[in-house]
Amino acid sequence: MKTLIAIPAFNEEESISAVLEDLARHHPLDHVIVIDDGSRDSTSQIARNAGVRVIRHPINLGVGAAMGTAFIFAAKHGYEALVQLDADGQHRPEFLSVLLEQVGVADVIVGSRFAGGGKFKTTFARRGAQRAISWVVSSYARTHLTDVTSGFRVAGPRAIELFSRHYPVEWLGDTVESIILASRQGLTVREVSVTMNERAGGLPSQSILKAAMYTGRIFLILVLAAFRSAPPSVINRKKVVKSK
Repeated sequence: MKTLIAIPAFNEEESISAVLEDLARHHPLDHVIVIDDGSRDSTSQIARNAGVRVIRHPINLGVGAAMGTAFIFAAKHGYEALVQLDADGQHRPEFLSVLLEQVGVADVIVGSRFAGGGKFKTTFARRGAQRAISWVVSSYARTHLTDVTSGFRVAGPRAIELFSRHYPVEWLGDTVESIILASRQGLTVREVSVTMNERAGGLPSQSILKAAMYTGRIFLILVLAAFRSAPPSVINRKKVVKSK
């Protein structure tokens, strides 16, 4: 299965070298791209020095836009699976095989920090917001999800086809809203248990205020989605067959 690892990055010079070094033990770097989303540091140069292809945005557009670029690249070059791997060192490449073995069983596979009793450390307020959002999105996607804000995930062929044409670009839209979009297009979503690290460098993209605002925004989107018809299908409806 032709697999692309896409790493969105913004000012991650402190961690990107170690991330790529660890990744090289599990996946060939000639099938890895770093989407430098307007970094003002040496993120791009470090990635290039490691032998990785870099696509650079001239300004910071957000993770959703970075992943939209990655999906366009994947579709153009005939990839059958795309893995999102963060540049901050949280996502552990040894779990790539756990995610990829589900391609063909589902269209979008999410690596969950909390499935199976996972004890990933987070604040009480943020974990409460995540649980509330996950419960609602699980109902919408008709499957049990515990970590819908996780960026460690895989998109199979039909998801690549969909997301290369349309991908949410609002803050954290690459996580929750992409699951909603996939579900509305009839794609299947599944999660698997993974272990994640604390950030190795850089700054987190969330604050308590942002988490609260985002929770309210997501609930509004879900309410509105319940009252509007699904968008026209843009994907091949061929039945998913598990890869051998």
